[in-house]
Amino acid sequence: MTTETTPGTVVDHAQLRIGEKTFDLPLVRGSEGEVAIDIRNLRRDTGLITLDPGYANTGSCRSAITFIDGERGILRYRGYPIEELAKTSSFLEVAWLLINGEQPSQAERESFAEGVAHHTMIHEDFNRFFSALPRDAHPMPALAAAVGALATFYRAPESDEDVDAAVTRLIAKMPTLAAYSYKRSLGQPFMAPRNDLNYSENFLHMMYATPCEEYHVDPVVARVLDLLLILHADHEQNCSTSAVRLVGSSRAHLFASISAGISALWGQLHGGANQKVIEMLEQIASTEGSADLFLERAKDRDDTKRLMGFGHRVYKSYDPRASILKDACVEVIAKRGGSSRLLEIAMRLEEITLSDDYFVSRKLYPNVDFYSGIIYEAIGIPVNMFTVMFALGRLPGWIAQWTEMRRDPDFRIGRPRQIYVGPTERRLADSTG
Repeated sequence: MTTETTPGTVVDHAQLRIGEKTFDLPLVRGSEGEVAIDIRNLRRDTGLITLDPGYANTGSCRSAITFIDGERGILRYRGYPIEELAKTSSFLEVAWLLINGEQPSQAERESFAEGVAHHTMIHEDFNRFFSALPRDAHPMPALAAAVGALATFYRAPESDEDVDAAVTRLIAKMPTLAAYSYKRSLGQPFMAPRNDLNYSENFLHMMYATPCEEYHVDPVVARVLDLLLILHADHEQNCSTSAVRLVGSSRAHLFASISAGISALWGQLHGGANQKVIEMLEQIASTEGSADLFLERAKDRDDTKRLMGFGHRVYKSYDPRASILKDACVEVIAKRGGSSRLLEIAMRLEEITLSDDYFVSRKLYPNVDFYSGIIYEAIGIPVNMFTVMFALGRLPGWIAQWTEMRRDPDFRIGRPRQIYVGPTERRLADSTG
């Protein structure tokens, strides 16, 4: 038994018995009291590995970025509750916090915002890059390809100064690349970024302005978009974040690692979930017309109806991000037009599920995807851009995870093991006749 109390240190040992032999495995405790069995030397000492499909019970790293308690519905960035950050911070302030570990000073805040504004333009050759894509190319693979292509314009960062410069460039250029990916899908001309607008305002300008018509940014819409980006900024070791870490563990370029994260996020089981919510709500509105009837069908195992936007692999109570977005959803819809049939259906679905034992017993509470899709639709973001918006918000979290991994004293290239279940050794048939 040890007496160390520093987060991430050994606090005790578990014992593993294999036949007649017993092995001690260190127990490591995190700063919030969670405990993990350290098995990094398991194969060396025992010749065995663990089998954990989906890595649901495997901790791949020690991290000081994001804490989640799914049972209690807690999400904190660098120790700060998401509810406080959503109320008081801008997206760029949260990005700085995630990447650097502390809230920015006034001077740091201004310098960072100025640096981002200075690097929003992309190289003129990118016009030819986008023109080589099909006109109906989905914005998500276009964005992944564009971010990867940035690595051909900027060498891989090596020193801390290089990393800082690459981080600023990527955060600055991501909205431009995202907006251009969308403009390409419409066949519209690209709109140059404007340095007099803030981060979210500038993105909306590049999305919706045309050479013939200026887009006047609604401050309520810009603030809600900033809020959405904050709520998506990081979420511990999810699929896309793990992809960024795994690719980055080979010492791949930052831009290549982020491109891998974008590709992982594109999947409908990850970033595409809010699109499924909108499709579900639209189907209810056009067919059943009743949330009550839809939920009765969703409870029937023989029915094909599925409830989207409820339940989460991590949260076993109400997703704290969904609670924040519910209020924002009502505000922005009131601002834009006063009512929304989809919002009415959504709130009725939530009301029923929070009181129905069938859903409560299964811990099916609204998650962040449930209300984010409604907000995106309300502010005019097209469905094929929903996942792009997710990527735009998740960018600082991916960067923070990438930089943390590179500085980790336990850093090693990712190399999972497997249990082979194929044929045993065999010989090719004699073909000489």
